[in-house]
Amino acid sequence: ALARARATRSALVRHAERPGFADLVPPGEAEAHARALLAPIGGVPALAETLRAWLSLHGSWDRTAVALSVHRNTVRQRIARCAALLGADLDDPDVRMELWFALRHLRG
Repeated sequence: ALARARATRSALVRHAERPGFADLVPPGEAEAHARALLAPIGGVPALAETLRAWLSLHGSWDRTAVALSVHRNTVRQRIARCAALLGADLDDPDVRMELWFALRHLRG
C-alpha cells in the first residue's frame, strides 16, 4: 500500500466513515479482484451464497444451515465444493479473509 501511494502520489489511507483496510483498494480494483478470485464458483449462485453465509457465521455448519434453510450436510458439501473449485484451504484464516473481502466487493 505504501509503495502504491508513493507511486501514485496519493494519500496512503483513504478515509471513509470508518477507515479500514478495504479503503486502501479502489472500488473498481476490488471488484475486479473479487470477480477473478470468485470466478470458479461464479456460475453456481448457491455456492457463493453458502460461502458468504458460512464465512459470516464464522464457519458454523449448523448456523449456516439454519440461515439458508438447508441441511448441514448440504452446507458441508457446498463448502467442500467451493474449496475444490477455488483451490483454497478454507481452514486458513488468511484465505477466509481474502474470500470475505472479495464477496463484499462483488457487484451483481
